[in-house]
Amino acid sequence: MRLVIAKCSVDYAGRLSAHLPLATRLLLLKADGSVLVHSDSLSYKPLNWMSPPCALATMEPEPEQADAGVTEIWRVTQAKTADLLVISIHEILHDSKHELGVDPGLQKDGVEAHLQKLLAEQIETLGDGYRLVRREYMTAIGPVDILATDASGASVAVEIKRRGDIDGVEQLTRYLELMNRDPLLAPVAGVFAAQEIKPQARTLAEDRGIRCVVLDYDAMRGMDDSHLRLF
Repeated sequence: MRLVIAKCSVDYAGRLSAHLPLATRLLLLKADGSVLVHSDSLSYKPLNWMSPPCALATMEPEPEQADAGVTEIWRVTQAKTADLLVISIHEILHDSKHELGVDPGLQKDGVEAHLQKLLAEQIETLGDGYRLVRREYMTAIGPVDILATDASGASVAVEIKRRGDIDGVEQLTRYLELMNRDPLLAPVAGVFAAQEIKPQARTLAEDRGIRCVVLDYDAMRGMDDSHLRLF
């Protein structure tokens, strides 16, 4: 992984266009080919990024760019979509490389891991016609718990939590933003599934078009039959 702290501006051109004015930012160039632009805010969420497969080319600035203080241009091109991320470097404050090796992956809470397995086996819990594509669908920023398709064949990303709060909704939102850049998957809908979903998280999810599903853990593992309850 290469870590660069630089004064830079950033322009993104693709399905949407975006511009980040000149500021000091952290640039992450990961071994999988992804490039992420971070600020010292917004928690773990990047300001912009390019997911692999992509190619990075370093170029000399045009005379007018050099006059404005630009020392080099990074052009990051997405191979599948031709989306373009242009980073205009004014000054590099830090530049280092680190070998992280193979990551063993996230070890989920025992209940969350079991919920994921159960929901994958009982994917129809989300609705008639749902089909499992795979568990732990990998993206450039981490694995989505479940990738499925709905009755119409559209892609659905499912994030599973034991207790659903705002952080979980934010996590799923980041996955959806990234996955919807992939024309082979888009449009991708989101489902936030948990044993318990806090009111604030439900409000945020629904505002972002994410469906909330409450999972009955005991019923899913055959220890409770809701049809036999008096209340």
